Amino acid sequence: MAIYWGDEKITYRALENHIRTFASNLRLQTSLTPGARIGILLRNCPEFIYTLYAILKSGAVAVPINTFLKAPEVQHIATDCQLAALVAGLEFAEVTAKLAGVPVIPVSALAAPSTTQPAWSHPKPTDLAVIIYTSGTTGRSKGAMLTHANFAGNVKSCIEALEETPRDRMTLLLPMFHSFMLTVCIFTPLSMGAGIVLIKSVQPFKLALREMIRRRATVFVGIPQIFQALAQAPIPFWVHWVLRIRIAVSGAAPLPRETLDVFARKFRFPLLEGYGLSEASPVVSFNPIRGVRKAGSVGLPLPDIEVEIFDEADQPLPIDQVGEIVVRGPNVMQGYYNQPDETKSALRGGWLHTGDMGKKDADGYIYIVDRRKEMFLVRGMNVYPREIEEVIYRLPQVREAAVVAKPDEKRGEAAVAFVVPVEGQTLTPSAILQHCRANLADYKLPKEIRVVNELPHTATGKIAKLELKKLI
Repeated sequence: MAIYWGDEKITYRALENHIRTFASNLRLQTSLTPGARIGILLRNCPEFIYTLYAILKSGAVAVPINTFLKAPEVQHIATDCQLAALVAGLEFAEVTAKLAGVPVIPVSALAAPSTTQPAWSHPKPTDLAVIIYTSGTTGRSKGAMLTHANFAGNVKSCIEALEETPRDRMTLLLPMFHSFMLTVCIFTPLSMGAGIVLIKSVQPFKLALREMIRRRATVFVGIPQIFQALAQAPIPFWVHWVLRIRIAVSGAAPLPRETLDVFARKFRFPLLEGYGLSEASPVVSFNPIRGVRKAGSVGLPLPDIEVEIFDEADQPLPIDQVGEIVVRGPNVMQGYYNQPDETKSALRGGWLHTGDMGKKDADGYIYIVDRRKEMFLVRGMNVYPREIEEVIYRLPQVREAAVVAKPDEKRGEAAVAFVVPVEGQTLTPSAILQHCRANLADYKLPKEIRVVNELPHTATGKIAKLELKKLI
């Protein structure tokens, strides 16, 4: 069985037929030529997988779009990579109605019976497969270009590291647009004849857990917030005997050591923390299933992947010295779409420079010391302060704005915005929030907005964000 979706069981033969139908109809709706960029704006559903494979098998390029984004953010992606079409669910009608220059195809139109044969192009390993947009340090998201070979290499490494077999059933309950889900929960199981337990939403988790039990899921993939909630929740004793989970995998954000310790005492299966980024397709490391698993570490590099720690001169550092984490392997992206300067900066000397700070111990285990400068994570998704700041600066009453992160029990982290109004102008937190809400995804919205008379500055005139963090 390929996919379990509610009461529906989708066989591999049915999956193939659906992909053919979607590809045939997509070809009628738009110019499905090799290399054409096709956006996907869908919530978790089997149709996402049908659309994804219809695009890839036709030689086109899939552009999964974050379903939490607002119209201006989606417009940026559509314009930046020149989308030939956008496949969207009806629930996004309000967003798609505001888009300009991109044909929108309702996903329902692709499901209609078709007698037209799809035109498979048999793409080469080096052909572009997916463009994943990540938040950019300049305030604009960047499209990481990933080839078929990039994903194939990462899938191969994941299969070896997680010891996966066709008997496995992978839980897929996080948003499918995320590169972590694409590789670990879609490409990996479908490449080897395993099953996907597709769950519409992680909320309420009780229903998600019930579905995992009912469909006898064996690999539980999630983010720290899910495992924190599970570690703290009262679990009936009988659940431990009916769960068929053999391993749980945590990614997308750091896993608190306390959560790892509580989880280990509470459940019979191991929780493996890993590390990755979209530019690496995305998985880089995991704590091993067999052997030593070190709390606080994101484990060892996956097979075929090299990880080093570089200093500011791009030279390797000794054991236990903190520096920038760099990655090399078949999983590393080709660059950022239409961003030659950003590409040159990220791919130097044959290594992907992650911008993450970390160290390696004597056994080769990797430790994340700090994340990309100023970036923070809300429910496992990247948020860059400058992106929020630039939206706030669009208000004519704003003189200065600065955004910093603070710990948040439910979200992991949350944004706090400090705003200085132009002299003589009136500005309220509610007005700023309303403006942000119209231009930013909800998870990027400041949880707290403080209108202040002035911001602290360094000797060079820069806003002293370390001082602001002391105020929260």
